[in-house]
Amino acid sequence: MPFVKIDLFEGRSQEQKINLAREVAEVVSKHTNAPKENIHIIINDMVEGSYFPHGEIKRKG
Repeated sequence: MPFVKIDLFEGRSQEQKINLAREVAEVVSKHTNAPKENIHIIINDMVEGSYFPHGEIKRKG
């Protein structure tokens, strides 16, 4: 049962996230032979100010 977690800065529409999840599920199914109904996609909307690569704040864009 594949689980895929995607972290994105917030700001994508629900439609964009739905389309992304559908396409990711297709690719994972194709390359793992897992049925799509067993694939779980988790999209995490990260708020600005919550990402600190190398201890420094990362801003959108």
